[in-house]
Amino acid sequence: MKHRASLLLLALAVAAPVGAQETPYFVTYDHHMEEPGYLELSFNPVYGVPKGGNKSVATSMELEYGTRGWWTTALYLDGQKTFRDSTLFTGYRIENRFRLLMHEHWINPVFYVEYTDVNGADKIMKEIVGFDSWRDLVASNNEARSEKEREIETKLILSHNGHGWNVAGNWIAEKNLAGSPWEFGYALGANRPLALAASPVECSFCRENFSAGVEVYGGLGESRQITVRGTSHYIAPCVAWNLPNGLTLRLSPAFGVTGNSNRSIVRFGISYEMPVFR
Repeated sequence: MKHRASLLLLALAVAAPVGAQETPYFVTYDHHMEEPGYLELSFNPVYGVPKGGNKSVATSMELEYGTRGWWTTALYLDGQKTFRDSTLFTGYRIENRFRLLMHEHWINPVFYVEYTDVNGADKIMKEIVGFDSWRDLVASNNEARSEKEREIETKLILSHNGHGWNVAGNWIAEKNLAGSPWEFGYALGANRPLALAASPVECSFCRENFSAGVEVYGGLGESRQITVRGTSHYIAPCVAWNLPNGLTLRLSPAFGVTGNSNRSIVRFGISYEMPVFR
């Protein structure tokens, strides 16, 4: 009898999925929220290679806090360095995500709202909307920084977990408060851990600590012209390595697939999660 019970427990352990992990997504959001009382500190450098002009490295420092089980809030501080040009701080973003259904469902909706106060030299490219183009990155920092971009951005996030996979889709709507029309975009992602069963001992290089996937994102024009013509679109494989100490490393090279896209964008990420108020 004890032997049968041991076999049953072993089978359940093998079949159990790995606990919550940082996904490899950079642009796409899924329905997983920051754990209440936990703070995640992230640095997310972006290496941009436009079809014309100078290359750049932009960096966003993120402070994300789990306010409630259904509410996550975050602050982003952005800066960039353009080669053969200058280095400057470009602004900040305040983000809030609200999970609309607390229990796990086949489709899990999340509402996202963000206030952005950056200048025109910002090169984070956190999302692609409207008619964003590689041409937006070629102006000198001195010229671009004079442009103020105070915007409201909303997203409808739909996400599904099944058979180890996460599949997520985002509808993005962004508006400059100076009076510009609404701009639209999308992001789609799918990822899966390399192994679903946890190892019996803690380790750094176990397969379940790695997840891989792909993102596709781009612009959909604006309220006066919803279209994919003349817009930018990218396909981006992505990978994440979740270490047992709460540190996560991520990498995603994105490749432009239309004439208005940048030639490539390479995104890096390093994040650390820690309890603050339990």
